[in-house]
Amino acid sequence: MALTHAILARLIDTPLSGYDIAQQFDGSVGYFWAASHQQIYRELSKLEQQGWIAGETVLQTGKPDKKLYYVTEIGKQQLKSWIASPSEASPIKDDLLVKIFAGYVAPQAIAIELKRHQKAHQEKLAAYKAIEQKYFSNPQILSEIEKFQYLTLLNGISYETHWLSWIDRAIELLK
Repeated sequence: MALTHAILARLIDTPLSGYDIAQQFDGSVGYFWAASHQQIYRELSKLEQQGWIAGETVLQTGKPDKKLYYVTEIGKQQLKSWIASPSEASPIKDDLLVKIFAGYVAPQAIAIELKRHQKAHQEKLAAYKAIEQKYFSNPQILSEIEKFQYLTLLNGISYETHWLSWIDRAIELLK
């Protein structure tokens, strides 16, 4: 997946400014696709040149004007085409696993690193659970859009739960 598709996916249902998109990449979208503000603005410019998105300037009093971007029909077709194309499983590239593989060289450092990762995954899982409680507490009444958003959240919950289970086993095994 490219940043292009992450931006199109974010804009498909709601026009947003570059700033708003960047904020969402710092939050919800950032849970499954990370991008810097500079990367986002560069990509917006490229998408606009390709005709996949268009921007409308909104005049504001007391603050600078802002540009709201929305997906054009060409962009919508591009997103549909990309969604319909097969996705390959992402290869695993994880520094922690490389450290674990050679961890016998510095077992105390591995124990510390496992505890640090455990805390980070616990925090992220708690954040996901809070989002689930706030926005998706009753899955039976979700709109079509919300169902798909909820599925991405469920993946995040499963991911964090898996890591925590594995870390618990690793800590127990290395005692």
